[in-house]
Amino acid sequence: MARFGLGFQSLGDETHAVELPVSGRLPEWLRGVLLRNGPARFEAGGTGFRHWFDGQAMVHRFAVDGGRVEYANRYLDTPSSRAVLREGRIRYQEFATDPCRSVFARFFTPFQRQRPVNPNVNIARFGEQVVALTETPLPVEFAPETLATVGVVDYEDRLGGQFTTAHPHEDPVTGDLVNYVTHFSRRSEYRVYRQRPDGAPRRELLGRYRVDEPAYMHSFAITPGHVVLVEFPLVVNPFRLLLSGRPFIENYRWKPERGTRFIVMDRENGNVRAVLRGPACFAFHHINSWEDNGRLFIDLCAYRDASIIEALYLDTLRGGGVLPQATPTRFSVDPEAGTVTAEELSGESLELPRIAYGQRNGRAYRYAYGVGSRDRRTDDFLNQLVKLDVGDGSTLLWQEEGCYPGEPVFVAAPPGHGRDGAEDDGIVLAVVLRSATASSYLLALDARTFQELARAEVPHAVPFGFHGTFLR
Repeated sequence: MARFGLGFQSLGDETHAVELPVSGRLPEWLRGVLLRNGPARFEAGGTGFRHWFDGQAMVHRFAVDGGRVEYANRYLDTPSSRAVLREGRIRYQEFATDPCRSVFARFFTPFQRQRPVNPNVNIARFGEQVVALTETPLPVEFAPETLATVGVVDYEDRLGGQFTTAHPHEDPVTGDLVNYVTHFSRRSEYRVYRQRPDGAPRRELLGRYRVDEPAYMHSFAITPGHVVLVEFPLVVNPFRLLLSGRPFIENYRWKPERGTRFIVMDRENGNVRAVLRGPACFAFHHINSWEDNGRLFIDLCAYRDASIIEALYLDTLRGGGVLPQATPTRFSVDPEAGTVTAEELSGESLELPRIAYGQRNGRAYRYAYGVGSRDRRTDDFLNQLVKLDVGDGSTLLWQEEGCYPGEPVFVAAPPGHGRDGAEDDGIVLAVVLRSATASSYLLALDARTFQELARAEVPHAVPFGFHGTFLR
């Protein structure tokens, strides 16, 4: 097994409010809770899940106050996790795992299969609710103080849809939560909606766009005036989802001749202003987007193709297969001229990107933070943190031998406690796996200098996760 393989092994222990030993010094102003989400159970009985994205959801809580750090972790209680943890069986189809083994069973399950609830991707706040999210439009509320599962959020609407993103945006003008769902049918649609900041479980349709072969889109772009769906050429015939009997993602096909389509929707009235075509690429994550003089600028962590999905199957990861690397790339979209151009922002790889979201979401910005690799063609995993200046392409790096950091979360210094209120005035928090000691730690970096301030040692190894948020 690869030396980072511990990050893809199941974690059986649930820890309740243990104080962590801290070395270094956390800033006195840092008070709040870092919540992390990700897969932590990769098998049920004698059967293993096939893909990193299939593992059962566990949330992790790092409560920071006055330089002290308290840690807890807990599996979310869902029908899927109950089947895995209590019954020792996989009952629900996941991203790339199908529990049906026989041809006979495969024929009948499309008409009987229940929608999976395994919210292992992200965490968001809907008003007073804190929810765990995945690409099925069934968010799961949990209590941030205890990590206890409250239950699935039932929307009070008829918007429908079978697929969504785990990356909703806050509207930079109104504060509404904005996302989209894909409705698979003979006449499939992308349906963009908003949810008011009062947290009520009602989705209001903003606009729709009909499509014959929906694309796999893990995130999207928002600016003060527009929502942009970046439709990569990884697409599906909806009837394959119904009839093939294969796991969800294995029904999609890479069709680079389609190029990448930019569906530009007016944020106010939902009208599709333009559909433009750019070079074929694939991405999971948008970094940020904004508009200037009629043009839209969309920054992505772009791959040349969709082979990254194949590279994230667990057998490949544990065996140390080569991991394709994402390049931070800017697309300039001009709806009036009908043009799309692309340029790389840096030679460093960048994934799981974060920005100073509260200040710069949907607006011009300077800094992005993410994970990357020291070698763009490597059989090692993501092994460094990156701070990217998108203006000049320069980078600052943090790395430590045998250590594998997760998504870096930027936390802005509150007024009067930082230095000058600059965009990078704050700290960056990341959970890091240390292979030599089979353990993990919470790392705190000065966001400006990217130098270490402190670390808090976790009593076990934390499996590689995806996304999270910091709540004050």
